[in-house]
Amino acid sequence: MICRIKVLCDNSAGSISGTLGEHGFAALVQAGDQSLLFDTGGGHTLLHNAQRMNIDLKSVDQVVLSHGHYDHAGGLWPLLQAAGPKRVLAHPEIFTRRYVLREGSARSVGVPYSEEFLTGLGASFSYSDAFREVVPGVFLTGEVPRRTGYEEGDAGLFCDEAGCHRDQVPDDQSLVIVTEKGLLLLLGCCHAGVVNTLELAREKTGVEQVYGVMGGCHLAFSSQPQIDATIKALKRYGLKKICPGHCTGFHAAARLAAAFPGGFKPMQVGYVLEVD
Repeated sequence: MICRIKVLCDNSAGSISGTLGEHGFAALVQAGDQSLLFDTGGGHTLLHNAQRMNIDLKSVDQVVLSHGHYDHAGGLWPLLQAAGPKRVLAHPEIFTRRYVLREGSARSVGVPYSEEFLTGLGASFSYSDAFREVVPGVFLTGEVPRRTGYEEGDAGLFCDEAGCHRDQVPDDQSLVIVTEKGLLLLLGCCHAGVVNTLELAREKTGVEQVYGVMGGCHLAFSSQPQIDATIKALKRYGLKKICPGHCTGFHAAARLAAAFPGGFKPMQVGYVLEVD
């Protein structure tokens, strides 16, 4: 089975003329004769970039949401309006109230629409926190156990405006694609930690070899010790491809480029990764 991943939304645009970047992520995953949309970006560029890349989103039946933040679910409204009803796979806590606190100021960062509003537009939600197959050979991790001591998450995320209840983002999920070359992970933000997610993927699939990691690694908000430990752990997997983007951060991406000189490729709008 040939699997093809096309990046539709990311913080920066690549070489395809007229595509736009935004703070967000979305990718079209084509596995054999089936396809799904993984995340929808922040809502400003999904439809525009799909048009520039000659992608018909009406032909996509399923949408997988990595977690309940605006920069991954904000494109649901324009998507449903333009491309019709969709089955949406998500964690049960996707609509949790969410805020980011920086320098004493709170800003809402949750899904910008209610479940009722999206259902009225044609979204049919399928909730689960379990590891599950979404199309043949492509799996959704479900809730990821936090086992590493160094993957601490983002300390600035809360479930209330006062900053009393820290948001651990338990609904964070990633896609796991089983290929002949090993596992390929597609990450939204990976709040659960890249290594935690990789270990769950290996455990659930029974596949030890990891071919590649692609997507937001959420290292832009991490400490230097966490970045050091993450890169050290990733090198032990023998990755052939690492394509970071979105929330990985420039500094961490540069570190990854140095650590994986033969397999590093920055993820931008228009980037396509194909593997069988």
